[in-house]
Amino acid sequence: MRKVIPQIILIMLISQLTGCAQNQSINLPEPQKTGGKPLFETLAMRKTSRSFAEKELDLQTLSNLLWAANGINRPEDGLRTAPSAVNWQEIDTYVSMANGVYIYNAKENTLEHYMGNDIREATGKQPFVKDAPVNLIYIADFTRMGDRDEVTKHWYSAADAAFIAQNVYLFSASENLATVVRGAVDKEELKKVLGLPEHKHVVLCQSVGFHAE
Repeated sequence: MRKVIPQIILIMLISQLTGCAQNQSINLPEPQKTGGKPLFETLAMRKTSRSFAEKELDLQTLSNLLWAANGINRPEDGLRTAPSAVNWQEIDTYVSMANGVYIYNAKENTLEHYMGNDIREATGKQPFVKDAPVNLIYIADFTRMGDRDEVTKHWYSAADAAFIAQNVYLFSASENLATVVRGAVDKEELKKVLGLPEHKHVVLCQSVGFHAE
């Protein structure tokens, strides 16, 4: 019995440490900004896929993906790879994976831990979303859009999210990854799952991963 108790304590400590690690932000490797397929070849290969392997994306690929999506390509003024109306930069990219949800911080090139729950199933109505290794959630923060009316804010944020989604399509085509942008999501329910305040809105979701065999 004396030998069993220390072993139990050790297992509990390891479990706690593992849980802490899962709840930490992730420093992404520097994105690779050269290489890839030529533009016209990438456009020819761009397509929607709804079948994903369960294999996770490695951190380098994830870093490259997020930089291509809406990373900073002009460090002197913080401007991005995707256009933004009035440079509001109202769209935040939430990254939903098996180990939790993170927010992409383009300035620091990090994934800021948001929650530890696997909420992938809530990011869409199609059955494949729960198994896709990465589900990107494009969230609009209306407080960054000044005094424009609600209709205008919804319209512009939808356009800005679509620009980001197309960058993801082109990156995925260049890297032979599968992706699909999705509007078929219960946005209000996902907003509740994420615990978003009233001024933040789910715009679109996008699944990314390796092609199923």
